[in-house]
Amino acid sequence: MARSEDQKTKEGCCGSCVNYFTSAKFLMYLGHSLSTWGDRMWHFAVSLFLVELYGNSLLLTAVYGLVVAGSVLLLGAIIGDWVDKNARLRVAQTSLIVQNVSVIICGFILMGVFLYKTQLLSMYQGWLLTICYILVITIANIANLASTAMSITIQRDWIVVVAGDDRSKLADMNATVRRIDQLTNILAPMAVGQIMTFGSPVIGCGFIAGWNLVSMCVEYMLLWKVYQKTPALAIKGGKKVDDQELKQLKIEVIDSNTNNNEKPTEDVSLMGDKGVPAIELPKEPGCGEKMSEPFRTFRDGWVAYYNQSVFWAGMGLAFLYMTVLGFDCITTGYAYTQGLSGSVLSILMGASAISGIMGTVAFTWLRKKCGLIRTGLISGIAQFSSLILCVISVFMPGSPLDLSISPFDDISTRFLEGEPLPTMSPGGVPELFVTTDVQNLIYNSTATFTEPEVSIPLVSVSLLFAGVIAARVGLWSFDLTVTQLIQENVIESERGIINGVQNSMNYLLDLLHFIMVILGPNPEAFGLLVLISVSFVAMGHIMYFRYAYTNLGKQLLACSSPDPKTVPSEQQNPDSSVV
Repeated sequence: MARSEDQKTKEGCCGSCVNYFTSAKFLMYLGHSLSTWGDRMWHFAVSLFLVELYGNSLLLTAVYGLVVAGSVLLLGAIIGDWVDKNARLRVAQTSLIVQNVSVIICGFILMGVFLYKTQLLSMYQGWLLTICYILVITIANIANLASTAMSITIQRDWIVVVAGDDRSKLADMNATVRRIDQLTNILAPMAVGQIMTFGSPVIGCGFIAGWNLVSMCVEYMLLWKVYQKTPALAIKGGKKVDDQELKQLKIEVIDSNTNNNEKPTEDVSLMGDKGVPAIELPKEPGCGEKMSEPFRTFRDGWVAYYNQSVFWAGMGLAFLYMTVLGFDCITTGYAYTQGLSGSVLSILMGASAISGIMGTVAFTWLRKKCGLIRTGLISGIAQFSSLILCVISVFMPGSPLDLSISPFDDISTRFLEGEPLPTMSPGGVPELFVTTDVQNLIYNSTATFTEPEVSIPLVSVSLLFAGVIAARVGLWSFDLTVTQLIQENVIESERGIINGVQNSMNYLLDLLHFIMVILGPNPEAFGLLVLISVSFVAMGHIMYFRYAYTNLGKQLLACSSPDPKTVPSEQQNPDSSVV
């Protein structure tokens, strides 16, 4: 008897494991892991390839970064509108194929350029090589736009449908997706960096092209499995009736008339004698309407975004992108000038990833205890409180802040003397910040470093990184909060276009922060950039506070109403975002 119970327990555990690993939720995690791993490898490697091809100059990388950011800024709403107007599976499959095929084509072009660069340079006075550069940047930009569409449809739409009405499940899925992002942000560049270090750029290109080919096939199958396991994905509210549906409807009306012994004619009208309502087929738009449609979509998308109830929450998230306090090449480049070695910076990057994962865990716990909106408030306070350490670091021993030196002095001097302005590195940091050893840190994780000769007090830079790392707990918790608020409050038919505009806003503020660094690239100005960054973070959280104050005030009014019918359904649900 005991043996049979043990056997049933084992079978139950095995069955639970099998059910989990074959569930739509796990299949989405697996597909997202493959997709994100490929994205991180490609985004890291393409910048290095462009630097290598252009004689260790950062010009092509800067052009690529500008094209990518500008394209998403201008086309975000149009991409989102395309996601809204088409069937979910078709959007996901098309985005997946376009993204991976574009990366594969870029990989083959780069392999050819690396192998035959000398011959290409001598042909047609170098114009053929220039065309190859243009093709690589253009196709890579197409891959990034397809990746944006894929991100919108999977992370902002599919995940909501798979979670169903269970908001706790939605929060857990969002948090798990962010944890995957955190891990791949570190591991994927390290992996491709090792391949390029011990192999060659040609081997790196071939590996990435091969990875995307295999990954595309596996992801395509996973998408189909998730779609089969979630019937709700086949139903998309707000989807416009297409021509095939109109034709089918016309056939049904004709068949109905035929069954009533009415002989159909060649010119059948949908307004029959039986009083069947007429359905007018859509008129073919003119040439002018077709040309102006993208502009109308762009305008309508931004107007719809402004009219959303979560507008201030989305704006608050976008303002967090206007900062030099992210863990990117700007911060690492500055840290190296202040005496931190490459090994220390690597450890700090690992600590930053752990901090981000802790933020995803804190989000799920806070949401269960305090509700979604209050989680955003607590996360914002935690992030801003941590950044106070960064403000203090500006005035501590070791800080190079010198307000007597204008951040524009270096730019004006270079302009007057005819020198080129600082260009951008793969991570968006001005060339003046990037020493040879910092480039090695970015490009080669196995590089050795030479310590700076001048001893600089580490109090300031230690406080800076303590604040940056600690703030990531609140940052990622806040990011997840706003993401779920948009998922829950934007209607299904507008999820794509609203999230597309949100991506555009994020890129806009990100561009502004790069411009800010270009205007003040010298280390003496970095303290001023820190103060500006903290100010923008504060403004972002003030915007979110306005959103929270308005919605929590509505909740109090609804709870004080004597008529339960006047209480919104969200307030009656104990798992509501405003509990």
